[in-house]
Amino acid sequence: MSESIVGTLLLVLNLLFSYQGFRDRQYFEKYKFHIDSILIDKEYYRMISSGFLHVSWIHLAFNMIALTSFAPIVEIFFGVPVFVLIYFTCLIGGNLLALFLHKNHGDYSAVGASGAISGVVFCSIILFPYGDIRFILIPIDFPAWFFGVAFVLGSIYGIKNKIGNIGHDAHLGGALMGILFTALYYPNVVIANWWIVLLLFVPTVLFLYLIVNNPAVLMIENYWGETLSKKNYQNPFKDKFNTKKPHHQSDEVPNFAPRTNEEELNNLLDKIRKSGFKSLSNSERKRLKDLRDKL
Repeated sequence: MSESIVGTLLLVLNLLFSYQGFRDRQYFEKYKFHIDSILIDKEYYRMISSGFLHVSWIHLAFNMIALTSFAPIVEIFFGVPVFVLIYFTCLIGGNLLALFLHKNHGDYSAVGASGAISGVVFCSIILFPYGDIRFILIPIDFPAWFFGVAFVLGSIYGIKNKIGNIGHDAHLGGALMGILFTALYYPNVVIANWWIVLLLFVPTVLFLYLIVNNPAVLMIENYWGETLSKKNYQNPFKDKFNTKKPHHQSDEVPNFAPRTNEEELNNLLDKIRKSGFKSLSNSERKRLKDLRDKL
């Protein structure tokens, strides 16, 4: 297979910018993905520049091997201009998802081309779902569609449980953009392999829908948005504004404090689910973190 023109150019750019980041910490800090710098200081260039920095030579090597492995076939099918568009769209798409998921974590930072490369990989998977993919250290061939499903589910699990020092959110966002791009450009391929596309697309959309409607899912381990255990406690806010009192009720202000840590945690989760994370005060956010660590 012929080499990718764009892939080779991107390889060189990643090597140059990453090397500069390795030797100059100030340069690295200036161009990395950083939540507060993007949202508060409006340094939007970080959405792209961070994709050309890496934390180590190993990190860079794995990304570049993946890029040069999948770039040629994608470039052949889409052409050079569209391939460039795919790469940067997936890079930005991955970082947008990371920005959304971590918008309340001002000190969150990340680097790497993984989002863009995930998009390129998934373009290839949609085009050739029955092709073989082999990991570097595992001498076993996997069907491309199977790898794609495992990658999506692994990314969702990694985001939910914060597994490793890995940008699972950028991976998932880039992959989603790659799927959408290929579906728009080659709809016939998607129609022919509709069940594979659904296997890749549906879990991602359901997960995003879940965390948009209930941000607490990302905050509490083993919590997936299931109904809060209201059987075990009475919602302390339920009757707070009910002016009709039983005849035996005194005029004293009732004590709405929950009886256990679990009840207090459920109260905070309920508030997040109804009004969003920003509705919590600083003390409530600190208390949420303490309760999450305890439970």
